[in-house]
Amino acid sequence: MTRERFTIVGIGEALFDLFPESQRLGGAPLNVALHAHQLAQVRQGRGVPVSRVGQDELGQLLIDQVKERGVTTEFIQTDPDKPTGTVYVDFDADGQPTFDIVQNVAWDVLSFDFDLEDLARTCAAVAFGTLAQRDAQARNSIYRFLDTARQAVRLFDVNLRQNFYDARMLRRSCELATVLKLNEHELPAIAREIYLDAADDADAMAAALMKQFKFDMIVLTRGKQGTRLYTPQGTVDGEPAEYPVADDADPVGAGDSVAAAVLVGRVLRMNPQKIANLANHVGAYVAGQPGATPTLPDEILAMVKA
Repeated sequence: MTRERFTIVGIGEALFDLFPESQRLGGAPLNVALHAHQLAQVRQGRGVPVSRVGQDELGQLLIDQVKERGVTTEFIQTDPDKPTGTVYVDFDADGQPTFDIVQNVAWDVLSFDFDLEDLARTCAAVAFGTLAQRDAQARNSIYRFLDTARQAVRLFDVNLRQNFYDARMLRRSCELATVLKLNEHELPAIAREIYLDAADDADAMAAALMKQFKFDMIVLTRGKQGTRLYTPQGTVDGEPAEYPVADDADPVGAGDSVAAAVLVGRVLRMNPQKIANLANHVGAYVAGQPGATPTLPDEILAMVKA
């Protein structure tokens, strides 16, 4: 058996997004792991989801669908008492998704065990967010994983959802991360929550965050304007990217695909311009497709080979 050269982990919620007329695999960390797996396979890497689902019909369906994508499910725990996570998704007048996230579900009680400890010690990168930290058990498990994975690239994907976050959580997550990823709405929100003394300008807020937490990189997603990277050496914008848009397209998962692209790029030691370009292409493609984790085209995978 060929051993993978590197492993990229997405730790936190794994769930089903329930749309008005369909249900789709979701959860930001799971999305990141699935996208990372597609990209990493090109260079003998893999993406690995870490989460917990119920011992119910949806839980088995989630595990089956992850396996169908060629991704391991050995780190997806099952819970006999709590149901698999679900999120009701709708869209506002501007086409942006809104979420109603069901509470007290299996991923809220994610357990840090010996298997996760071994994974944390050997992974090359890990993505985590705020939503999975809403319950103390899952939050502590994530912190223990991150503390063990000190050798890894650690990306904090802000993902502010409903009221499932506070200033203490945001600050601690920033302290544990080497890379911060957020969008134009989350940037001023996190600056307010942790009392940053910065102007309203995005570049100034990013500079203040970089100075305070010593990030290796800040990733700012800006919708159709694409991805901007802030590094200690300067600011980089990704090249424009356009792809055909499907009739049933939705933007869910585009930001998660950007996070995956950044992690793969960091692990492979791509320069910031190549990382920004890859992130733009992946994000633009996913935003034009239905569902959070469509199959990426060969032209994007070729960007990882180069």
